[in-house]
Amino acid sequence: MATVKHIKVKNNWYSDAVRYLKYRHDEYTNKPILDENGELILRDFFLMDGVLCSPESFGMECMQTNASFGKNASPAEIKAHHYIVSFDPRDREENGLSCERAQAFGLELTQRAFPGHQAIVCTHPDGHNGAGNIHVHIVINSVRKEAAIDLLFPEKQSLLPAGYKHNASDAFMAFFKQQVMDLCQREGLYQVDLLNPAKVCITDKEYWAQRRGQHDLDEAAAAQANPNESKFETFLGTLRRQISSTLDDSKSLEEFREKLLENYGITLLESRGRFSYLLPDRERPIRARRLGTDFDRGFLLSYFRSLEYKARTAESAASKPAHSAIKADPSIRLIADLQTLVKACENPNYARKVKISNLKEMSKTLAFLQENQLGTEEDLRAILTDTRADLHEKHAALKATEKSLDGTNLLIRNVGQYLANKNTYSAYLKAWNKQDFREAHSGSLALYEAARKQIRELTGEKSIPSLKDLKARKTALLQQKNEQYADYSFARSKLRELQTVASNVETMLGVKLSPEHSPADRIK
Repeated sequence: MATVKHIKVKNNWYSDAVRYLKYRHDEYTNKPILDENGELILRDFFLMDGVLCSPESFGMECMQTNASFGKNASPAEIKAHHYIVSFDPRDREENGLSCERAQAFGLELTQRAFPGHQAIVCTHPDGHNGAGNIHVHIVINSVRKEAAIDLLFPEKQSLLPAGYKHNASDAFMAFFKQQVMDLCQREGLYQVDLLNPAKVCITDKEYWAQRRGQHDLDEAAAAQANPNESKFETFLGTLRRQISSTLDDSKSLEEFREKLLENYGITLLESRGRFSYLLPDRERPIRARRLGTDFDRGFLLSYFRSLEYKARTAESAASKPAHSAIKADPSIRLIADLQTLVKACENPNYARKVKISNLKEMSKTLAFLQENQLGTEEDLRAILTDTRADLHEKHAALKATEKSLDGTNLLIRNVGQYLANKNTYSAYLKAWNKQDFREAHSGSLALYEAARKQIRELTGEKSIPSLKDLKARKTALLQQKNEQYADYSFARSKLRELQTVASNVETMLGVKLSPEHSPADRIK
């Protein structure tokens, strides 16, 4: 999966970026590694190209561009932007990703995202953690050297001429990530969705804290001549583990909140629709989105709703007749009638295939009957009747909910229209010349009166319902509809499977199981 990292550079010496890309550096301190003579050590392998500049004179050319436009003179200004695109280690073996191919990827990405900017593109064959992930560095001068003509990113027209600075805004970062995703898809490389928040969000700062902590543990164990089997964990990693273990042991949000406080002293807080976690040794809570989407309000509520639905479904199945526990096989198909199959009558080979297929379906049908303990025709007939009645009951409940939802939606539209024109109607009541006022605002007054009339007809009351309450009712009805539709779909598929089994039994035994509702009468 390709990942993207962006670094703002305020260093005046552009050549430091080239030196970092060409020579070895300590992965923890980012300081250059020197040999016994105090000289820089060249990296084992790298590919480097310049865009609108030479890699060897990148620093000098950027400074000349800045001077010509009078930019980047202040120490606080951003002199360069450093983008890093790291590919999945599996791309090397499984998708044939080479350094040359990655370098071409980086050059095309630079042309798409940074037209008119001086840039160096450098590819390294391995990450600092030894994971084997090829990655591409793109370092651009923040000042555009040449005017941009073919610009994919819709920047302001005033920023297209030469001399204007690059702005790594949220909109641009979304565009840049989309370009990376598009190129990865075109090249057949592993890719994740870079535009949506991660389920487990580990920042660069936390990553390095974990790496340094693990390094210190390993060094301490080596000094004591003991093998180090312990794993360093940041406080955010510990928090994620505690939340996950508590979540697995909870069946509701309230139980989750209580166990989190009881077991770890962590208080679950909610503000403006978002969760945060207050640790016992901290004064400020940690926002859930800092941990990842799997720890925020939306995921937790969805998780507990699914648990509640599963529990309710299991309870309902236990209280229902035997047909609710039927284990049907959706792969069972109807047995073909060779006497009415024209192609089988004309082609002996095709008829042989149909006979073999019929034997398989008969075997599946018999296995189904044995597994569900259906030993007589009366048992199968009774289950068909019960399942059909259960389906009609679920369908009626679903239709009733849909009707209530339609009425609520109609109320929401009319209440919104009523409130939007309420001030105009109030002004009409206070106007001295109501006839002139009505002529001037006839449209708004007509909408107001029509909405008021419709609301009274729908509710049977003169009072206007609260829009907030209506939206809450709509949310509850939508959830109820989804649950009822899932129950209805399950019952419908169950009846279809039972009808197939019943039809096969009729063909095998030559009996009619249900004269009033023939199994051949399939559900549409």
